[in-house]
Amino acid sequence: MTILIYLFVLLWEEAAGWGFRNGIFHNSIWLEQAAGVYHREARSGRYKLTYAEAKAVCEFEGGRLATYKQLEAARKIGFHVCAAGWMAKGRVGYPIVKPGPNCGFGRTGIIDYGVRLNRSERWDAYCYNPHAKECGGVFTDSKHIFKSPGFPKEYEDNQICYWHIRLKYGQRIHLSFLNFDLEDDPGCLADYVEIYDSYDDVHGFVGNVMTLKFLSDASVTAGGFQIKYVAVDPVSKSSHGKNTSTTSTGNKNFLAGRFSHL
Repeated sequence: MTILIYLFVLLWEEAAGWGFRNGIFHNSIWLEQAAGVYHREARSGRYKLTYAEAKAVCEFEGGRLATYKQLEAARKIGFHVCAAGWMAKGRVGYPIVKPGPNCGFGRTGIIDYGVRLNRSERWDAYCYNPHAKECGGVFTDSKHIFKSPGFPKEYEDNQICYWHIRLKYGQRIHLSFLNFDLEDDPGCLADYVEIYDSYDDVHGFVGNVMTLKFLSDASVTAGGFQIKYVAVDPVSKSSHGKNTSTTSTGNKNFLAGRFSHL
């Protein structure tokens, strides 16, 4: 009986961290773990990192390769990336929140390729660093301001950051460019911010989900940026207004795309 009471107390204390936040059921421990999980790819593009190189990328930033459990914890609060990457102990996989025909084989969960015997295979990387400087993450709050790494100081070379926004179903996302100063390149091939209204750049789940990607090349930096998002509740049928999910700066509106200057 004493053991049963003790177990009940432990479960009750853990359950206190459970609940709904922005329409997503989660345990607060998951949020703490997921805050440090992020996706990295080589500067030359996707699927260019061996296992040793993936470890080096994470360790260079003060972190380590994420475990399967850490990646799954991030997925449970909305972390969705359609790109296979190295995890700890030579495992490869990727997190899928919403199934689609072109990614994840129509399933949700961690699409697990298992432990790879050939560590020279080339994939992306999933890193874990709960103490990393702000450079990406998963966000479910009703509003937040993203900043380039180090802002208001200039950002560094060779940065790749992903910010994933996931709001309540039916809500829309409104972006405002508060500051925006990147290396000037009309072709958006040097430093740029890329915005797509989905979990990744493959699918188009328009609405309550958005991803921002920031990339800087190996030379020339600038002042960086601040980008604010605000959740917009759905307009009732009795309202005569129209709801939008475009990004904005001042009186300008932008559809999803890639930007190196405004």
